[in-house]
Amino acid sequence: MGDVPGYAPLAATAFAIPQFLPQIVKVRRSGDTTGLSWPWAALTSVNNAAWFGYFVLSGFWSALAPSSSTAVLAGALGIMLARHEDAKRKAAAAITAWAAILVAAFIVAGRSGLGTVLTAAFVIQVAPSIWTAYRTRHPTGISRGTWLLILGELSCWALYGSEQSDPRLITLGTLGVVASVLMLARTLPGKKP
Repeated sequence: MGDVPGYAPLAATAFAIPQFLPQIVKVRRSGDTTGLSWPWAALTSVNNAAWFGYFVLSGFWSALAPSSSTAVLAGALGIMLARHEDAKRKAAAAITAWAAILVAAFIVAGRSGLGTVLTAAFVIQVAPSIWTAYRTRHPTGISRGTWLLILGELSCWALYGSEQSDPRLITLGTLGVVASVLMLARTLPGKKP
């Protein structure tokens, strides 16, 4: 049982690589974006590109596949949603500014600074999604499959972060579990904000 945390990155990879596919498929098939936020997808893409850099600098090689897959698929979803939602310049400017903050954090404080900012980034990343889902009367566009995969992945990172004594991964994982549970609760039939 002591080796279980060591396998957490492999499990996280299995959950993370396909996690945006259910949402992409749902939007493609139905065109329903009700309750979805394009800034969430765009921020997820930007943040996972930065996590890729953090994992390279940390030597967490097993984390490269999920972070790169999430960056690419979330970016594709962000483009799809932006086309449906008529993306706002103000939100696009804020996302660009956020990317600049991530770069600045790395330049100023290296891997540790980037990891610290990325830990806080998850709150910034999921806030638009939770906000939109809870402000929408019937968020029928949300894919439960995507949020179940996010829950699985980030639970694994919390476990692995605990084993590695990495407070950034512990915080990321814990915040991800909370956000996923909130989003899954919102998709239950009959739930209203």
